[in-house]
Amino acid sequence: MNTETRTQIIVFLSELRRTIKYTGLSLILVTVGLFLYSNSLIPLLQDHLGEKLYFFSVAGPFLAHVKVSFFGALYILMPLLTLVLWKSMGKAFGVEGKSLAGFVAATCALFYAGTVFCYLVTLPYGVQFLLGFQSEDLKAVISIGKFVNFVTIFILAFGLIFELPVFMVFSAKVGLFSRQTFERNRRFAVLGIAILAAVLTPTPDVVNMALMGCPLYLLYEVGIFVIRLMGIEKRV
Repeated sequence: MNTETRTQIIVFLSELRRTIKYTGLSLILVTVGLFLYSNSLIPLLQDHLGEKLYFFSVAGPFLAHVKVSFFGALYILMPLLTLVLWKSMGKAFGVEGKSLAGFVAATCALFYAGTVFCYLVTLPYGVQFLLGFQSEDLKAVISIGKFVNFVTIFILAFGLIFELPVFMVFSAKVGLFSRQTFERNRRFAVLGIAILAAVLTPTPDVVNMALMGCPLYLLYEVGIFVIRLMGIEKRV
């Protein structure tokens, strides 16, 4: 790691530390507020399940409601969290003004697009496939805690991986990688996407992996296209 990169990381962490107290406080307050309505949030996640949920410890339902409330707070506050992150990164790497606003807007849009895609497309298919192994002698008894963990982490993961084009463009803009680098390494990108889809999808079948892998590769190509469109041609 060279001196310039080390300095950029230090500046980024320093800027992030200045706002983390207020961001954390906002997260706590929204979580508490959503906890009051968490009885309405869990049915939204349970919509694709079609099965009753059970708990196996005294604190099980309470913890499940806390997790759902915290996830909901993250979801609602994503624009704020994104703004804090990009302002810190912009300060460190010299990205500001309209470029910074563009990164914030694109990050929020892609995050919400990924979560909606997961909730409406990938999650229903995955849950249906997994529950398809039930029989007269083998019935599902699903823990509310594990179900909430599974659904929220899966939706959040989809939202995060949909950010791929944003960070591709950012890395090209600050000189970490060039468009030519991304173009030359398409085959490695395909391999990485296939591995990621196999790890993150709830089922090992090809269709479910394709539901994650195909959009992700399309986003990879979108990232290359946007870099070209913006005229970021610096070779690294």
